[in-house]
Amino acid sequence: MKYLKKISISFLITIVSLLLLLFLVTIFNYFDLFNYKITNVLIIIVPILALIFGGLYIGKNTTKRGYLEGLKLGLIFIFIIVIINLILKEAINLKDIIFYSILLSSSIFGSMVGINMQKKS
Repeated sequence: MKYLKKISISFLITIVSLLLLLFLVTIFNYFDLFNYKITNVLIIIVPILALIFGGLYIGKNTTKRGYLEGLKLGLIFIFIIVIINLILKEAINLKDIIFYSILLSSSIFGSMVGINMQKKS
C-alpha cells in the first residue's frame, strides 16, 4: 500500500507539472510571444521535464534501485499515452516510438538523480 501511494503521488506530480507547463506554453502561444517553431519544440520538451520531476520525487522516496522505479513510472505514463492514442485512432509510427523511448529515459534519469540527491541530504 505504501508503494502504491508513492508511485501515485509521483504520477500525480508528473501530471500536474505537465498540465502547468503546457498551460504556460499555451499562454505564450496565445499572445504570440514565441514563434511556432519554438512552440513545437516546447511541446516536446514539456513531457520530458514533467517525467524528470516525477522521477525526482520517486527517486528521493526510494532506498535503492532508482532506475527501476523510474522505469516503472515511465512505463505507466507511456502506457496511458499509448492507450489514449489508440482510442483516438492514431497509428503508432517510428517517431512516436523514439519519443516514448526518450520519455522513458528521462524518467529513469530523473529517478537516478533523485536517489543521489537523497543520499547527499
